[in-house]
Amino acid sequence: MKRTCFTFITTLTLYSMTQAQPLTAPKAAIKPKELITNGHKRTDNYYYLNERENPEVIKYLNAENAYLEQVLAPVKGLQDKLFEEMKGRIKQQDESVPYKEGPYYYYTRYITGGEYPIYCRKKGSLEGAEEIMFDGNALAKGHNYYQLGGYEVSDNDELAIFAEDTVSRRLYTLRIKNLKTGQVYPETIADTEAGSFAWATDNKTLFYIKKDPQTLLGYQVYRHVLGTDPKTDVLVYEEEDNQFYMGLGRSKSKKYITIGSDHNGVSTEYRLLEASQPMGTFKSFLPREKGHEYEIVHYKDKFYVRTNWKAENFRLMEVPEGKTTDRTAWKEVIPHRPDVYLADIDVFANHLVLGERKAGLTNIRVINQKTKTDEYLDFGEPAYVAGIGYNPDFNTNVLRYSYASLTTPNSTFDYNMDTHDKTLLKQQEVLGGFDKNNYVSERFYVTARDGAQVPVSLVYRKGTKKDGSAPLLQYSYGSYGYSTDPGFSSTRLSLLDRGFIYAIAHIRGGQEMGRRWYEDGKMLKKKNTFNDFVDVSEYLIKNKYTSADKLFAMGGSAGGLLMGAVINQAPQLYRGVVAAVPFVDVVTTMLDESIPLTTGEFEEWGNPKQPVYYDYMLSYSPYDNVEKKAYPNLLVTTGLHDSQVQYWEPAKWVAKLRTLKTDNNQLLLHTNMEAGHGGASGRFQALKEIALEFAFMLNLVGEKQ
Repeated sequence: MKRTCFTFITTLTLYSMTQAQPLTAPKAAIKPKELITNGHKRTDNYYYLNERENPEVIKYLNAENAYLEQVLAPVKGLQDKLFEEMKGRIKQQDESVPYKEGPYYYYTRYITGGEYPIYCRKKGSLEGAEEIMFDGNALAKGHNYYQLGGYEVSDNDELAIFAEDTVSRRLYTLRIKNLKTGQVYPETIADTEAGSFAWATDNKTLFYIKKDPQTLLGYQVYRHVLGTDPKTDVLVYEEEDNQFYMGLGRSKSKKYITIGSDHNGVSTEYRLLEASQPMGTFKSFLPREKGHEYEIVHYKDKFYVRTNWKAENFRLMEVPEGKTTDRTAWKEVIPHRPDVYLADIDVFANHLVLGERKAGLTNIRVINQKTKTDEYLDFGEPAYVAGIGYNPDFNTNVLRYSYASLTTPNSTFDYNMDTHDKTLLKQQEVLGGFDKNNYVSERFYVTARDGAQVPVSLVYRKGTKKDGSAPLLQYSYGSYGYSTDPGFSSTRLSLLDRGFIYAIAHIRGGQEMGRRWYEDGKMLKKKNTFNDFVDVSEYLIKNKYTSADKLFAMGGSAGGLLMGAVINQAPQLYRGVVAAVPFVDVVTTMLDESIPLTTGEFEEWGNPKQPVYYDYMLSYSPYDNVEKKAYPNLLVTTGLHDSQVQYWEPAKWVAKLRTLKTDNNQLLLHTNMEAGHGGASGRFQALKEIALEFAFMLNLVGEKQ
């Protein structure tokens, strides 16, 4: 990390109840740094804020936090009330639906007052004795942040690999626990990838991914033998292309250990090793080639392949073991369909299950392998999300799936694929008198400026007037092909019950409408994402769902980039904006290959070392396009240890906005000094950050209760 000396000036006039003095925001010193790329010169006045360990930078971030507390002091009571309200909807003593894998039933449960889950299992039946594998509350003691990054049980059910992060930098320490004795073995392996580890069938050999501590890219796969010094672990594969992300796991059939390499929506390659031959060599399923993405599921003596080979929206093919590299041996099972995106697959002994997207909604399709008949599950609501659950058992006719909508809490179902009977196993219990019948959801399409039909899902409490008087929160993400589905949120009720309408704009950059929806919202078409959001905002105002003085916008990470671009383009449309961990310094970040996520994302944003991408990025990068004009009220959040969007991006953005904006609206920066990209850990602590965001918005519309 670069380090330079700099001077720093901060002024903070504390709020005085007696003198009612105006608050003075912190001001970061201007230290011009000249940046030259492709012959073009930029001047960055706040570049120095990237010095994470410099005491003066920490002092500035703390000053911004103190300023925020002073500005929002009048609604501190509301913030506390919101926290208690949201916490009060959570069933504190709760338990997940168990799933059966091998001879055990696995589940998680929470205890009253517990921040973290307890991971448990029972042998033979649900009436068996409970075994606690991991107590998250005990493991988190002494840490300001704690995250269990998954676990994997050995084939003999006696050992478990698990990974821990206590800093929130997504660098996990891998450990091994004997589930019979409770002993945690002495060997520890630092800087690993969460959830990317697998046992061989010998119950003593395991594989894991090592990450580069600087870029946070997983790039090496090692083999470790239980009881040996991790320093002697054997490197079995190294990814030499830093544009690829890696994952590692065990196939559902348990026959193979797989290494997956993905080039961010451009190319995929899998390598396989039979789990019974841990000293063997990983072999490529099909060598990578630019433009070809695929996903594999092993089934008996063949593989199912979800592939975009000559199929933009993907199709399903099958190929015998031993012939995977011969594309002529691939046989089509489900053809490509221009109006249906094939998103997911799962395989059972007698059934094939597909997760599909059509017209922006998720569907689950069940195919009987014997009769060749198929059916789609009926969900009966206009806006919802349904997904294939965790189904580790091949030899079953029961499908576990999840369902939720804007008005229906998260639900877990079992579906008998032969009898077509559906059983609700658990629905999220929302305390405090919640009744789904008190809320209404809608779904419609907005015509964007170029004619694209943008889906919108929204929800509000019955009786909310649609005459322009209601406050409305519009949310979007719109990047990486990630779809923002209309799911349930119990915290959102605190806004709906105070008269807010909540709207999701399913803008380009996601895959709600298929692969083309993503392709038209990335690289040199990225501005479609921003235009879609603004066009939806104008529609909501024109059709009196809200008005410009009551419209709020929210987005996080790449969705924070969206927020920054939108308020540069159309600041007059919004009363307030919440930008969470926002990716706003696009050009500078994408030029720095030493920090996480840069090289792997050239195919999302472009490589700014090439003039065509540099010029295009520069034309929308929020930080580079701040101007002397009025901006909406703005709450910006970040985490000091954020590994995805470094804290200095939002810090620099706020500093520049303070200098140039011409309005008197609120501009607030909150830095969680102990957390990273995902915010605080623990199920209750995270609510405090949501309460802050809600209090910020409610205060602006005069709601104090």
